[in-house]
Amino acid sequence: MLLAIWRYRHFIVSSIKNDLRSRFSRSKLGAAWMILQPLAQVAIYALILSRVLATKLPGTDNRYAYVIYLMAGMTAWSLFSELLSRSVNMFVENGGLMKKIMFPRVCLPLIVAGSALVNNILLLAAAIGVFLLIGHMFTLAYLWLPLLFLVNVVFSLGLGLLLGVINVFVRDVAQVMVVILQLWFWLTPVVYMPTIVPEGLKAFLQFNPMYHIVVSFQNIMLYGRGPDVTGLMGVGAFGLVMLGLSLVMFRRAAPEMVDVL
Repeated sequence: MLLAIWRYRHFIVSSIKNDLRSRFSRSKLGAAWMILQPLAQVAIYALILSRVLATKLPGTDNRYAYVIYLMAGMTAWSLFSELLSRSVNMFVENGGLMKKIMFPRVCLPLIVAGSALVNNILLLAAAIGVFLLIGHMFTLAYLWLPLLFLVNVVFSLGLGLLLGVINVFVRDVAQVMVVILQLWFWLTPVVYMPTIVPEGLKAFLQFNPMYHIVVSFQNIMLYGRGPDVTGLMGVGAFGLVMLGLSLVMFRRAAPEMVDVL
């Protein structure tokens, strides 16, 4: 698989570029929508919830603290949700391509991951620009962000690839995941703080992999401190195991997938 990826590296890069172009080919604002849509969502949540939650943010007296907190959480969540949603449908949507063109099928997850990563890096750049405008300077803690992106991609792609293979044979998976993602969002402290969760439920947050990723983004971007390394290592290890299992499953199921599609 690694050798095939290296030989088709130019195909992967060109496919990522074509994917980004095709998504906004007839749009006047083009790729700007990749940034404007999540920023608009942040603005809506901030306007609705800032008066309720801003005063409850511990450890900071920044009047824009909730906006920063929210943008940090959305940066982490948007990469996960986009990568997972697109991975679930990537084989079904590219069924015609898989039948007509001979190429290593493992390229598809990398193309999806590369496209989602570019989108999220642009969103991160926009978020940092907003922080600078409101006087919130970034710190050395931002050097942790590449590790957080890597853990996020490994976990998201591992879960997405596994569900994507199953979705080829059981199409209900994609429909169920839309509902699960909505529920998962509200079980993750993106728009609220973990401190407002009842004591009896706080322990359950530790079993949510996205909790550790989102809180790490928020600690870095709002408070300027490092992430919870222990929690991230656990999520990363779980993601690697799941990615390995999904690759084995994908390799064995690939011939049957083409026939089903």
